[in-house]
This record gives sequence, structure tokens and C-alpha cells, in this order.
Amino acid sequence: MKKKLSSSWRTRKKKNKEKATFHHCRRREKKNRARTSEYARWTSSDGYWRGNQSTQTVVVMSRPLSEKKKSRKPTIILKDYIKMVKICCIGAGYVGGPTMAVIALKCPAIEVVVVDISVPRITAWNSDHLPIYEPGLDEVVKQCRGKNLFFSLEVEKHVSEADIVFVSVNTPTKTQGLGAGKAADLTYWESSARMIADVSKSDKIVVEKSTVPVKTAEAIEKILTHNSKGINFQILSNPEFLAEGTAISDLLNPDRVLIGGRETPGGEKAVKALKDVYANWVPEERIICTNLWSAELSKLAANAFLAQRISSVNAMSALCEATGADVTEVSHAVGKDTRIGPKFLNASVGFGGSCFQKDILNLVYICECNGLPEVANYWKQVVKINDYQKTRFVNRVVASMFNTVSGKKVAILGFAFKKDTGDTRETPAIDVCRGLLGDNASLSIYDPQVTEDQIRRDLAMKKFDWDQRSHLQPLSPTAIRSLSVVWDAYDAAKDAHAVCILTEWDEFRTLDYQRIYDNMQKPAFLFDGRNVVDAEKLRGIGFIVYSIGKPLDLWLKDMPAIA
Repeated sequence: MKKKLSSSWRTRKKKNKEKATFHHCRRREKKNRARTSEYARWTSSDGYWRGNQSTQTVVVMSRPLSEKKKSRKPTIILKDYIKMVKICCIGAGYVGGPTMAVIALKCPAIEVVVVDISVPRITAWNSDHLPIYEPGLDEVVKQCRGKNLFFSLEVEKHVSEADIVFVSVNTPTKTQGLGAGKAADLTYWESSARMIADVSKSDKIVVEKSTVPVKTAEAIEKILTHNSKGINFQILSNPEFLAEGTAISDLLNPDRVLIGGRETPGGEKAVKALKDVYANWVPEERIICTNLWSAELSKLAANAFLAQRISSVNAMSALCEATGADVTEVSHAVGKDTRIGPKFLNASVGFGGSCFQKDILNLVYICECNGLPEVANYWKQVVKINDYQKTRFVNRVVASMFNTVSGKKVAILGFAFKKDTGDTRETPAIDVCRGLLGDNASLSIYDPQVTEDQIRRDLAMKKFDWDQRSHLQPLSPTAIRSLSVVWDAYDAAKDAHAVCILTEWDEFRTLDYQRIYDNMQKPAFLFDGRNVVDAEKLRGIGFIVYSIGKPLDLWLKDMPAIA
């Protein structure tokens, strides 16, 4: 009788120990919830816990020591097994690649796959030489790639498996048909939507990451709904607000994350799901939730406002040159007004990049389609001033050099549209170079991040061709005999009659301009399209200097403003 009581006591003690392990885990779960966003993990000698805050699901595996063996064995599994969320992004370009890399970095429990049909692009993402240059991107990709970040050509497979599908495909400006030159071409977006509908076997959240016209989500929703085969799709708008050159820091510490969705129970649930992803590193007060149309229009409006500021200060730069004022001093004084602020008030040869002009023209087209011609004309002027600034710069170069650059070597320092990127889309350098080549100048171009093939391809393309698929672009760039591309600023300037600075690379601020002057033809001209050099210091060396929006050199005052 005594032996049986002892055995019963040992059994109860063992059960109580396992029960205590479970409650210990639940107490730890509550503590960890306060410190975690979506997923949390911890291990101890008592067990293993894994929790999902939004579903309140917990997995516990207690591992008590066996009385006979000093080994640990799993004894209980509670509730559901947590399915890891999988994100798939269609499009491995300037937006898709960096955005997904940062999501993978900040959400190690989420599997992120970036897919594309371009073999060279995916190959590059899987190599040591990424297809785009962006400070900090290489480190982020190398840290996550092969763990929870993958780049693949198997588009349909990964779209089918994903819970959330980001669509970050190109939306180029139409080159023909209705709205040519202004409207966005949604061909790639529509084909992506049809593919998602065809391959999906489970409910999905489809996220607009590309810049698209207002009401695009409604059109995509109709395509998915009519091809759904009983599957539920929720459409969200999550526009990007990245600045090339600072994209990684913008993603890690964004001013805001904008999520737009339908104002329905399903739409609100989808918005929360995406919000939970960003909440892993973005403070909740910076995550803005709106309806679909507000999110779509906000992206176009943001780019239009930024471009407007640049065109405004560039318009003032022309007036400053005419009156003897200094645009830098004017911008500083204006920017001190807290209602205006100092950002985007640097005069230059013009704005570029893939978004500003394209989004403004898209906005113009939307205004025209909605019977708002006065509003459309207002935004058209932003683009017109930008074109005027580039033309004005070329005219200043030609007029200053005795009204001709025919047969003269002109060094072009910088071809990318801004520093810290290799992106040349809509770069002002294209129009400036074309203008000089049109007057038979001989160009020698140097940019630390842009290849010779890209430069020649850009100069051979028609307007908006850069935004088309590669098979629609020139296969072999047209040979331009009076053009050379070098890999050193000093080589570019050797025996040149003039130097034009078209990108604000930091290295151009610290060049040995005495050495450059000594190896140039005389008189030696320097045309600073970014206001990066000390004009007075260079005049002391012997240069004839033109800086945008600054008081003119005595030499230039006697020259006509228009060639």
C-alpha cells in the first residue's frame, strides 16, 4: 500500500511539473508581448515558445528531464502551428529590390521573395555586383540573402505561395495612342494582375507599390474579382517615397508609411496585416492609413510638390542672373521661413529621375480627363520651366564660347541625375549633351557610376524610350563619333575648351582645379550646373566661371543670354 502511494505521488508530481512549465511559458508570453510587434521567440531550460501577437497563437514544447536518461524530449504541443507569412514582390527594380531587402532585414520571421522575368537582373541580385547602386544596399542584401530574402525567376510559383503580393512593375508614359506623352501605360500592371488571378490558390493581399493613376486599384480589383475562382483578393495602395541615393536610410527611418485600402471589414483587416509588417520597425504614429484613392493621389501630389519647388527656385535663378542677385542667398533667406523650409531649394540645371516628370504629366492627364484644364495647365508649367532651365544652360555654354562649340572638346562631369546613384532616367545631362552635340561639340564624359554603354544608349533613345522594356530599346547604341566616355575627371578635362558639371558628386568639390586648368585650352571655361565649386577661387586660378543663379563673370556679361 505504501509503494502504491509513492508511485501515485510521483505521477502527480510529474504532471504538475509539466503543467507548471506551460503556465511559466504563458507568463513569459505576456511579458514578451510588450516588447514584440509581430513575432517573438525565446528559449529556456523549461521549454520553447513561439508566439504571434495578432492571432494569439502559441506553440509550447516542454522538455523535462527524463528520470532515467539525461536527454530532453518533446512532450506537448499546444494550439496551432504558426505559419510564417510569405511576401512576394513582382519586379526587381529600383523600388522592389531595396524595399524587400529592408523588410527582410527587419522581419526575420517573414520569407521575402523578389521575382522578375529578367534573367540578367535576377542573376545580378544573386551576385556580388547588384544591378543598382545605392549606398548601404549591398550590406543589407548580403545580410539577408539566402536566409529569408530570395531573388527568383519562378514568378508564378512564388506568387501562388505568397500571402502578400507587392506589385512593383514599370508604369511608363504612353508613347502612342490615347494619352500619349502624358498618361501612364498600365500594360505591365494589368498582365501582372491577370497572372496573380490565374495562379492563386489561396486568398491574397495585393499591394500597389508602383506609382499609378488614381482609380487604378479599382480597375485591378475588377480584373482579380472576375478571374478569382472563389478566391478573395484585397487590394491595397502602399506608394513608395524613396529618394535615390538615400533609399536605404529612407526605408529604415521613413517620414511616413502610407497604406490605403477599402473601407470594408476585409479591407481594414488587410490594412492591419500590412501595417503589422511595417510596425516591426516603423513607429505607429508614422504609419498613415487612408482610403485607396487618397493613397494613390498622395504619391502623385508629393512628387508634383517637390518638382514644383525645384522649378520655382530655378525660375528665380534666371532672374538672379539678370539682376545680379545670388540665388543661394535668396534660397537661404526664403528657406528660413518655417512655413517654407530649406529643402529642395537648390538651383540647378534641372530635375531628373524616373518619377518627377512622369508623375506630373500623369497628373496633368488626370486633370484633363476630369475637366480641370486650368489645374492641368498649372502643373504643365513645372515641366516647362524644367525644360527651359536645361535649354538656358546649353545656350549659355554656346553663347559664352563665341557663339559656337563646333569642333571644341567639352568635358562633362557627371551623367547620373543626382549623386550617389547610377540612375540616368530623365537626367538633365541627356538634354544638355544632345544640345551640345547638336552644335557639333566633341564631348568627353565622366561619371563614377554610369557605364559607357548606358550613356550611349541614353543619348540614342527617343523621349520616353528609357521607360520601355529592354527589347523595345535600341539593341546597339547609335555610334556617336564625337563622344568619348572616360573613367577619370582629369582625362575628361585634358585639352578641353570647357568643363560642365552636371551631377553634384562629392568628388567634384575636391578636384585639383589648378591641374585641370593647366591642361585645358585657353580661355578655359567652367559651367557649374550644380553650384558645387567655389567660383571666386576658380576665377583666381584663371577660369571663366558660370554658376547657375550667381552674379555673372565679367566675361559673360558681354555675351548674349540666348545663343
